[in-house]
Amino acid sequence: MRAPDFWHAESGLMGSFAAGLLAPVGSAWGAATRLRRAIARPYRAAVPVVCVGNLVAGGAGKTPVVLALLGHLTAADAAVQVVTRGYGGRLAGPMRVDLAAHDAATVGDEALLIAAQAPCWVARDRAAGIRAAAAAGAALILLDDGLQNPGIATDLSLVVVDAEYGFGNCRLIPAGPLREPVATGLARADAVVLIGEGELPLGVREAARPVLRATLDAIDGARFAGARVVAFAGIGRPDKFFHTLRELGADLVAAHAFADHHPFTAGDIARLRQEADRAGARLVTTAKDFVRLPPDERAGIAVLEVEIRWHDPAAVMRLLPGALAPRDEYDRSAAPG
Repeated sequence: MRAPDFWHAESGLMGSFAAGLLAPVGSAWGAATRLRRAIARPYRAAVPVVCVGNLVAGGAGKTPVVLALLGHLTAADAAVQVVTRGYGGRLAGPMRVDLAAHDAATVGDEALLIAAQAPCWVARDRAAGIRAAAAAGAALILLDDGLQNPGIATDLSLVVVDAEYGFGNCRLIPAGPLREPVATGLARADAVVLIGEGELPLGVREAARPVLRATLDAIDGARFAGARVVAFAGIGRPDKFFHTLRELGADLVAAHAFADHHPFTAGDIARLRQEADRAGARLVTTAKDFVRLPPDERAGIAVLEVEIRWHDPAAVMRLLPGALAPRDEYDRSAAPG
C-alpha cells in the first residue's frame, strides 16, 4: 500500500479530519500493542542481537542502515548474520536466502539486498530465525526490523528516523504512520539514527538518547546530471527518490509512484518503456525496485543506488564493541541509553 497523504504532518484540514475519524482505531491498535508486550516472554538468544527498527510504517532508511552496519561488522571480522521478516515474499521460513534460488516473490526485496552482502535469514517467527542463524554459526545477529516484536530480547536497539518526515502526524496506524507511541518506542532504544539534515524531530529531543546522524547519499549520482529520465519506484516514500534525482541534475520527464513492494509485471515495464521511448528518456529506479523486476525485463534500466554516510563513524563503532563480545563477556551496562 501507499502511505495516505493525511499521514503527513502538514496534510491540511481534510487530512486532520480523516486522521481524527480513524483515531479510535489507532487507539485500539495501541492497546493491542501494549497487551502483546505485557504478556510476552522475550526469547534471549545465545548470541548478541542488534535490532535496527523504526517507529513508522514505510521507508525510514532501515535497510540501508543494516547494510552500513554490516560493512562495519564484517570489516571487524565479526561472524554476523541477518534475520529479516522477508516482507513481500511468500516464504515464512526460517529459510536462509539463496540468491541463486530465491527471488523477491519468495523472500522479499530487502532480503535479497542484504543477502548480497552477508548471510540472511527470512523468518516471520523472528525467534526461530535467530535460533537458525545462531545454529549456522552466527556470533552476532542483526535483526532487520523487530523493534515492535515483544518476543525478542535485544542487546542493542537502534531506531531509524527520517529527519525530514519525522513521525508524520504523530498518530497511530491507521490514523497516522506510527506503529507505537514515539515516547514508548524511544524508551526501548539505545540510540537514534537520524537520516538527513535539520533539527531533531519532536520526541527525539525529549527521549535523551544518543543520536547518530547520517545522510543517505547517491552512489555515482553524477551520471544522471542532465539525463532525461522516466523514474519509477514502489518504496515507502517514492517522492524522496524523485527529489534525489532532481537534485542530481536529472531532467525528470515523468515520475511514477507505485505501492510499497509493488510486484512489477512485464506489462508495467512495457508501458514505462513506451513512455520513455516517446520522450527520448531512459528508465531509472531504485535498487529495491530493481530486484523485484522480472529478470528478463531488467536490461536497459538504470539503478540509482544509495548508501549511508555517517557524520561521525567513530560514534557508530563505539556502540558496537559490547554487542561484538561473547555472551558471557557482554556487559549490558556498557550500552548507551
